[in-house]
Amino acid sequence: MINRRLLLRTTGGAAAGALGAAALSSTAAAAEPAGHFAAHHPVDPDPTAGVTRTLLQEHPSPAQGWEAVQTLVQIPRHKESGRHSHPGIEVGYIIRGDVLMEFDDRPPLRLRTGDPFFIPNGAIHNARNVGTVTTMMLSTYVVDETKPLVTTY
Repeated sequence: MINRRLLLRTTGGAAAGALGAAALSSTAAAAEPAGHFAAHHPVDPDPTAGVTRTLLQEHPSPAQGWEAVQTLVQIPRHKESGRHSHPGIEVGYIIRGDVLMEFDDRPPLRLRTGDPFFIPNGAIHNARNVGTVTTMMLSTYVVDETKPLVTTY
């Protein structure tokens, strides 16, 4: 069995998010006079810093080779999960906060306290905290037990 606790604590998403932010900032900076962009748009060196995924429970699924995993995800203000996918579905609920759920293949989805959400198998997505408090999301996954719970991009 895969050690989900270890997988949930990996920081690959932090590096990917930082690279994406750096690429975005250099593109935007090229369009403005030298020094102007940096003075008005400080770049967050690690947009995923402080994001936590706490494993609450995991159980075998009735379907052989699959398992159910539940986590509590916390995203501080002005932070994001980083682009990632899961080897199965994610069914979630926003316990507290405001999130812009961004997808590679469809328009973003604005989620607020009390909203449910569904992420299809393999969909690349990023949860960006656009509110004023630390976002708390309850996420339940039904995933292929032979693959990592999170793949970062």
